[in-house]
Amino acid sequence: MAARSLQLAVGLLFLLLSGALSFPLGQETKQSATCGYESCHATKPNMLNVHLVPHTHDDVGWLKTVDQYYYGDRNDIQHAGVQYILDSVVDQLLKNPDRRFIYVETAFFYRWWKQQSSSMQQTVKQLVNEGRLEFVNGGWCMSDEATTHYSAVIDQMTMGLRFLNETFGACGRPRVAWHIDPFGHAREHASMFAQMGYDGFFFGRLDYQDRDRRMMAKEQELLWRASESLTPPVADLFTGILPNGYNPPPGFCWDQSCDDPPIRDDPDLEDYNVDDVVSRFLAIANRQSLVYKTNHIIMTMGSDFQYENANLWYKNLDKLIHYVNAQQANGDKVNVLYSTPSCYLQELHRANLTWALKTDDFFPYADDAHDFWTGYFTSRPALKRYERISNSNLQTCNQLEVLGGPDSRKGPFGEGNSQTMKKAMAVAQHHDAVSGTEKQHVANDYARRLANGWQHCQALVSNSLAALSGSSAKRIYCDNLNISVCPLSESSKKFSVNVYNPLARPVTWPVRLPVNGTAYVVSDANGKTVDCQVVPVSAATREVRRNRGLAVNELVFEVQAPPLGFTTYSVSLLKDGPPPASTKHRTPAAIQNKFLRVTFDPDTGLLSSLSNLETKQTIKLTQNFYWYNASDGNNSESIQPSGAYIFRPNSSTPFIISKTAKTESIQTSVVQEVRQWFSPWVSQVVRLYTESRALELEWTVGPVPIDDDLGKEVITRLDTSIETSQYFYTDSNGREVLQRKTDFRPTWNLKQSEPIAGNYYPINSRAFIKDDNDQLTVVTDRSQGGGSIYNGSLEIMLHRRLLYDDVRGVAEPLNETSKIFPEGLVVRGRLLLSLDRPPSAADAHRPLAQEVVLQPLLTFTDGDLHPNTQLEFSGLQAALPPAVHLLTLTQWDKDSVLVRLEHQFQSGESKVNSQPVTVNLQKMFSTLEVLGVSELNLSANQWKDEMTRLQWTPQTEERPLLKTFEDPSVWEVTLRPMEIRTFLLRVSLR
Repeated sequence: MAARSLQLAVGLLFLLLSGALSFPLGQETKQSATCGYESCHATKPNMLNVHLVPHTHDDVGWLKTVDQYYYGDRNDIQHAGVQYILDSVVDQLLKNPDRRFIYVETAFFYRWWKQQSSSMQQTVKQLVNEGRLEFVNGGWCMSDEATTHYSAVIDQMTMGLRFLNETFGACGRPRVAWHIDPFGHAREHASMFAQMGYDGFFFGRLDYQDRDRRMMAKEQELLWRASESLTPPVADLFTGILPNGYNPPPGFCWDQSCDDPPIRDDPDLEDYNVDDVVSRFLAIANRQSLVYKTNHIIMTMGSDFQYENANLWYKNLDKLIHYVNAQQANGDKVNVLYSTPSCYLQELHRANLTWALKTDDFFPYADDAHDFWTGYFTSRPALKRYERISNSNLQTCNQLEVLGGPDSRKGPFGEGNSQTMKKAMAVAQHHDAVSGTEKQHVANDYARRLANGWQHCQALVSNSLAALSGSSAKRIYCDNLNISVCPLSESSKKFSVNVYNPLARPVTWPVRLPVNGTAYVVSDANGKTVDCQVVPVSAATREVRRNRGLAVNELVFEVQAPPLGFTTYSVSLLKDGPPPASTKHRTPAAIQNKFLRVTFDPDTGLLSSLSNLETKQTIKLTQNFYWYNASDGNNSESIQPSGAYIFRPNSSTPFIISKTAKTESIQTSVVQEVRQWFSPWVSQVVRLYTESRALELEWTVGPVPIDDDLGKEVITRLDTSIETSQYFYTDSNGREVLQRKTDFRPTWNLKQSEPIAGNYYPINSRAFIKDDNDQLTVVTDRSQGGGSIYNGSLEIMLHRRLLYDDVRGVAEPLNETSKIFPEGLVVRGRLLLSLDRPPSAADAHRPLAQEVVLQPLLTFTDGDLHPNTQLEFSGLQAALPPAVHLLTLTQWDKDSVLVRLEHQFQSGESKVNSQPVTVNLQKMFSTLEVLGVSELNLSANQWKDEMTRLQWTPQTEERPLLKTFEDPSVWEVTLRPMEIRTFLLRVSLR
């Protein structure tokens, strides 16, 4: 206890010194505040209590851009204007203190708040303090759950919750997570919500078969145990499934967008309908009560962009409550009240029942027998990749803002900031953004925002690197290296490459630079010559560049970058050097380095086996490309088409693109490549770098042809000799891995009606198949969909081009083109394959996946560097242990930084790394002196010591008691498997 008391004392001292007390906690709430659970209306114990929850669901972009939705622009597309919703709701709340409203999307509320007068802001604060306006969820957006990476979700939640805390204090902190629209639900999201302090979680969508079973068993409210590694109840989250998705019950929608009749309660006028309304409502309420467990039920009174004229809703809700409750005098046992999700949750908690326990997730989601929402796992693959690269760039930007100090924000390259990029990334997590389920013009807007954010970050990064290196020479960014475009390297005879590594451990990384020379000398920061090779640019790359670059060759070398720091390589053209490596137009028997050996079938040009030379294991491995013919719905209205959301192949057998591949090979001392051509629109490079333990498959797909009027869903399939017995494994939001089984769901007896689409799951960063001896892991560079349809196989969907809308609202086929590719989008990506023994496979795929998510940033400087330039730097005193990942390093305020440390291994997945590990915060950074520390919850909006949550009892066991673990000292923190710990550090630059 002494150590703990000391830590609190140090934390309080730090807070007093830094003035940061108001940051995580927000403003002090007035004594008169009765928000949260204290503001709930009284209920009646001997009656059925119907909690009416007025709400609006405001997509942060979907059919219109986020700006168009806010302003109410482009109402020819969809009538929606968020600013008017908030104006109208506040006005109506003031007219009756009984009324309630919940708001969710902080991205919109933040915009609205900035435009209000101080008197209006005070009025809204009073509504919040009295619990009449309540925030739920509270992130910048309502994130997608299938295609988002956990690091970006944590960031966007932190951003939204911080604004609410700083604006409204404790009364602005949401108690409930609210994901009413996302299309399936990830276990990692539930784990994160629990660690953010939420008491419960409500959502609207789940599989129709799952819902039917849960209704019969009264298990639509449950306890979700969202981690196999974290000790219960740390990741336990009470979860409720809403009765009507997120819509009102049929016949009770009183928005201006609805057609239901208002309550006509003047008996002297025609069409008096109070008796009819009351009887219909009582019937619906009583029916709903039969499939829920307590004498409390919830009704969502609102929907998409409703309450623009809130008077319509509230006038009729007031009447509904009055007339239904008046029936109590006649013996009716139904009590209706204005409520919020947290007030409803409080009543469920007071019921003191036990709840069904769930340990898997809610994927895949189907709303009918042939309507599986598994297409969006892959939809808009270019946007999905751009979002992932943008996340990497943002983390680098955040880190360098801290490491470079104040000079990073204002320096030789102008004013830089990370806020624009943070907002763009936060918006991109929305469930119609990175999911790929928006209209094309909206997808373009998301990409434009990310590009604009990166422009602001580039100034910051350049300033920071200038401060850290002592060189203010102009830095060039080459964002098109994936298609061998970089004007500087293509034309310069001498330049330097700065390699910044955002990981807290050293990395070896292959660099490929477009050049026109045939021979170069590359030297590292110590002046030592580095092995480099020049290889010809592939025909596929020349095709996709479309005159955006003129390089005929690529300079290839491997760099070694220090942890959380940079190193510098100089590149010089050799006038009379040897010619570039030649290509051989035959398939090699094998390529190999000291770790891996890959063989090819000389007759087909395809992969035939993969061997790990260290562990002496070999598997048969073939790989090819196929496409499913998308159902089009053209011939029959009863056929569900494939679209942005839904994957519906019209046959379970995909078409093979080619049984053979034309090949050419390149073998050098740095890299060995087999370049495969399957068709004019599908090619691949099988690549093995000298120092790599992973085999790279760089695929290029597109333009997907549609001249045959057939929509196509393109996959790659790996077929192996591994005995999988129908099991395979996918990650959840890039973190914990879940076991999957073909044609199976853990919580109900599945009636499989779609043997392909019904077996697809989100793959956020990795998937693997294994047996007792072998594990083949595939690390992806973006979110994709996939499954194991056949034993020993793993298929991943890479690209989709569809000709029909899937009738889920977007009203547009997923048929992507661009100015550069008017005939159809070309997409390029990488899969990284590793073969290991199952007990040690995580030791390889965990760090590998982090390298793909947080990849080194290359910046370029033309000519010679100033002789006093510092060529190498690390922001750490020493690399962090292999099990520890530096998840967050970002400036919080003038004197403090936010740090998240993560144990990146699951319990039991590694003999070496699935152990507790201790890190010393004071001895961590090389440029920062840590003066004080205080621990926060995951979303950084509560002190960890003060975070209390409602506790729930599962049906199958005792209520788990929260265990606390002591750290060795104030500065030494211990991380257990899958644990993320968040700290606010008061720092000064050394």
